[in-house]
Amino acid sequence: MNPNREQNQAHSGLTIQPKQTSNSKMVNNGKSIKSRPITNRKGRKDFSGDSKNTTTTDEKYQHLLNLLHDMGKIAVAYSGGVDSTFLLAAAKQASVAKLIALTMKRPYFAQWELEEATNLVKKLGIPHKIIELPVDDKMSFNPPDRCYLCKSSTFKRFREEMDQLGFDTLLDGTNADDIQEYRPGLRAVKEFKVRSPLQETGFTKAEIRQKSRELGLPEWDKPSNTCLVTRIPYHTDISNNDLRMIEKAELFLMKEGFRLVRVRKYDDHARIEVDPGMVDELLKKDKMNHISSYLGTLGFKNVSVDLEGYKTGNLDKTILKNTNN
Repeated sequence: MNPNREQNQAHSGLTIQPKQTSNSKMVNNGKSIKSRPITNRKGRKDFSGDSKNTTTTDEKYQHLLNLLHDMGKIAVAYSGGVDSTFLLAAAKQASVAKLIALTMKRPYFAQWELEEATNLVKKLGIPHKIIELPVDDKMSFNPPDRCYLCKSSTFKRFREEMDQLGFDTLLDGTNADDIQEYRPGLRAVKEFKVRSPLQETGFTKAEIRQKSRELGLPEWDKPSNTCLVTRIPYHTDISNNDLRMIEKAELFLMKEGFRLVRVRKYDDHARIEVDPGMVDELLKKDKMNHISSYLGTLGFKNVSVDLEGYKTGNLDKTILKNTNN
């Protein structure tokens, strides 16, 4: 559970079933909507592509369930985020032949996220295996294709595990919005033949959150997160001490009420990014003094605040500029 989420939201178990709402065509008596897919020029069903099409979220979800049901023995690359949690819950509801969640444990992932992922899978009642790997040597100097390198080694290890356990289809939580951003890891998805059902059925992030809420998933509104390496500039040596400093700093800020937070590390300088709507709260003198004092105990000598707030891909600006030129 996210560190700043109240304890009374804990569940002893989850029943994955769409809640009946005025805007939902899914009902709780076992009936389901009929999928009316858009067809492309070749006459094939197409739920991906333009997110502004007329396909409803319920239609996409029904198509997702059908797609998953026909996939056979499924392993889901599971991080505990909104997307992979939604995909895992849908796979369970689709009554697939066999299902397991695979989670990678590495030094550049926060421990609280691993614990949260473990708790969520347990509540969903799905088999879960955590696989531990060290930092890839190729990532030690934080290259621009770090996400590709990480996902490549992760998917390779997952494939090995799947062969031993008897699973044949590997899925990830890539959604329709992800293909619009700088995502070098998507190359690994293609190379290792990983299926992305959320992208294939055209689910956007907003639709995933909406449907997750209807399904009663406890983390439907969890802020998006990435590995701790993304807080460090490219071409900078990565040390375990740096990662732990960032992890502790962000966890502290979450407990202070900043759900969406990034602590960027530039040598001994910390630059804090929070939700734009929370910047004024962060800049209050007593709050900032309290936070700066704690970050100082971690080893940060200077602390600053990004006045524009958090924006995804802040450290990718240079990469994207070079790519577009």
